[in-house]
Amino acid sequence: MSVPPLHSLPPRAGIGLRSRHYADVLDAAERGAAPAWVEVHPQNYFGAGGPPHRWLTAIAEYLPLSFHSVGLSLGSASGVDADELEALAALCDRYAPAMVSDHLSWSNGPHDKFPDLLPIPYTHAALDHFAAQVGRVQDRLGRSMLIENPSRYLAYAKSDWDEVQFLHELCRRSGCGLLLDINNVEVSAFNLGLDPAPWLDAFDPALVGEIHVAGHAVKDDDMGGRIAIDDHGSPVRSSCWDLLVRFLRRAGPKPVLVEWDTDVPDFAVLMAEAATAGRLIEPVDA
Repeated sequence: MSVPPLHSLPPRAGIGLRSRHYADVLDAAERGAAPAWVEVHPQNYFGAGGPPHRWLTAIAEYLPLSFHSVGLSLGSASGVDADELEALAALCDRYAPAMVSDHLSWSNGPHDKFPDLLPIPYTHAALDHFAAQVGRVQDRLGRSMLIENPSRYLAYAKSDWDEVQFLHELCRRSGCGLLLDINNVEVSAFNLGLDPAPWLDAFDPALVGEIHVAGHAVKDDDMGGRIAIDDHGSPVRSSCWDLLVRFLRRAGPKPVLVEWDTDVPDFAVLMAEAATAGRLIEPVDA
């Protein structure tokens, strides 16, 4: 299998594009004051036309797009969702995004689609299967993609690989890259009782094509403990910013996305978060 090189985003700060911000983003882009790029969930644009496409077409005239898919279900036993893949391929043909990504997860059963990104075991068999499915997507799209590390709430009892080793080997076998979600590292480390810093340090920066930062919630669970929930519903935590700085010092400048998917704030609040990310990228870009 021959996979084309990864596309690339500018090593600057981006934001997730939400419908309530369409007019704000376009106005800012026309004034030269927009984020450097925007990320969209392509599943929101699988319809043939209508207002979402009119807005996205106008915004794409000014800003690079990153397609962050949530529906390929690469880890499902039956393989990638063929209908989702064809719809994604058509959308890529239409908009030529700078980047395409999905998750180290599964969400489809034999007769159901689950509204979540469910974890896969880090076994040799799972790696063989996942690499084959990534290859199938890349062959169909004619381009490499990024795979995002998950947020985890429990660990499987037995694994053949640790998470970072699994992801690195996936990249080696399939030619994909990594979408490094630093908030997910922090959430997973909290829930599994681990230190996020060495976990983050294990990632090879050369494989990382995009970075995510976000807020998360910490709540009491039903067993007298505390659990971190990856809800993307609040400002980026200071600890997540610190981990971003730690990684960028080693990696150099990378595209950094501020994710905010629930309780979405006003555009000015989101742009202030992106400005913080931009200031942290700038020193390593000097």
